Amino acid sequence: MAAMSTVPVRPQASYAQRIAFVAEMAARLHRYGTTAQRLEAAISALSQRLDLECEPWSNPTGLILSFSDPGKPPGSTDTTRVIRLPPGENDLHKLGEADRIAEAVANGHMTIAQGHTALRTLDRPPWPWMRVMQVLAFGLAAAGVAGLWRLPWLDIATAAFTGLLIGLLDQYTSPRPALKEAGDALAALTAGAVVSLVAATVGPLNLNTVVIASLVVLLPGMALTNAMNELASQHWVSGTVRFAGALTTVMKLTVGAMIAVTLIDLLGLEPAVRASRPQPDWVEWGSMGVAAFAFAVLFKARRRDYPWVMGAAICGYLISRYAGHAWGSPAGIFLSALALTAGGNAFGRWMQRPGALIRLPGIIMLVPGSASLRGLLTLVQQQDMDAGQSAMLGVLNIVMALVAGLLFGNLLIPARKNL
Repeated sequence: MAAMSTVPVRPQASYAQRIAFVAEMAARLHRYGTTAQRLEAAISALSQRLDLECEPWSNPTGLILSFSDPGKPPGSTDTTRVIRLPPGENDLHKLGEADRIAEAVANGHMTIAQGHTALRTLDRPPWPWMRVMQVLAFGLAAAGVAGLWRLPWLDIATAAFTGLLIGLLDQYTSPRPALKEAGDALAALTAGAVVSLVAATVGPLNLNTVVIASLVVLLPGMALTNAMNELASQHWVSGTVRFAGALTTVMKLTVGAMIAVTLIDLLGLEPAVRASRPQPDWVEWGSMGVAAFAFAVLFKARRRDYPWVMGAAICGYLISRYAGHAWGSPAGIFLSALALTAGGNAFGRWMQRPGALIRLPGIIMLVPGSASLRGLLTLVQQQDMDAGQSAMLGVLNIVMALVAGLLFGNLLIPARKNL
């Protein structure tokens, strides 16, 4: 962090200015992917330090903030802000900057006006090369996950190419509201069509697995985990809404993939399917680094934070893998989530930065997004309730192990920072 003046400049801000700053900070934390319990705790703490009383209420699509001035008679200064927002997306760089600005304003090193100005600098459009990196990261994430699953080289190459196409599609649909609603279904349609065509014309593939690897960036595993975490924290409305949103995403992906399969069948093509995972250990190790780098880009971390983000992702995967081999998959996921949550809280305490830099990338390879999509695809393709229920039970086991790890990790090393 840059050195700050040791003599704080106490802001002479009005009641309305302080409310405006807290409301803008809350909206930005929501936009950068903060969960309900962490956002509400962070905003309550910031309000107290700015001599405000605030009762925040957060859900995945909006905020309600009720303010009052503790120095005035009760009810005389009550103000309520209702803010409608789209679901947030994880942005580790902007989250870290927002946290730094909030600390500077709360400590008196910045005035409220300077804080507003600093926040607005975060709205500058990204450089073109950053958009290119995001597209490349879609392909690298797909290839990395396919390599972690030890798929054959043709499968890995197909997943990487399809991931790049989906990255391009995401860049095209994101700024267009009419297309964004159907973006997940269009991505799954693209993935299903490309993978099926390769399997029908080039060589046999692990068909469903390659489709899932291609879509790995869009899978709602993190949303499912956050939803259960919010429910466990007694944020019933936010957790229920986020859980419903995650299920809707899985259904849209399944619908898109099944439309592609139907179209390929109507064209008279028959994809060749095989179950093969022949890769040696070194491919898995290399893929782990590729996937970790891709997620650092996708989480929009600053370049100086890449070692932290990549190290957390690799540690999370390794703990889960080796502990899972020793004591079973749920135990491995639990221990990994516990270690990364405690590690993120320790990072926040000692580095004075958001623990999300460690926590989010650390659990990204553990989340149950691929298992949930595989379960629904199996259910729809085979029309077999037993197979679908078995897959969904596996998802439930993963989610429970993750949430338990998150809860006990917070108990092991309590967080100093809510973010």
